[in-house]
Amino acid sequence: MANIQYYDVILKPVVTEKTMELMADKKYTFLVHTEATKTQVKEAVEKMFPGTKVANVNTMNLDGKKKRARGSMTFGKTAKTKKAIVQLTAESAEIEIFQGL
Repeated sequence: MANIQYYDVILKPVVTEKTMELMADKKYTFLVHTEATKTQVKEAVEKMFPGTKVANVNTMNLDGKKKRARGSMTFGKTAKTKKAIVQLTAESAEIEIFQGL
């Protein structure tokens, strides 16, 4: 496994209608590095966002979608991704990047 630093674990937040509803329960969704473990995701969230305390982390591996070039017979796939849903504790601070949404 690659040596992943905490600032390389979280790639970007996932903002959809479903993830916005989960934020009411203090659940936040992020795209993470494909080789990151649950403990690495937990450490990264707690270090990147001060005042947060993670209760648990759920991860899921997503396969790439099949793609075809327009007008030709070449086929391919997009890259595989990994998504993490982070549950914060009740006394934990909110994550600031989601406040203006």
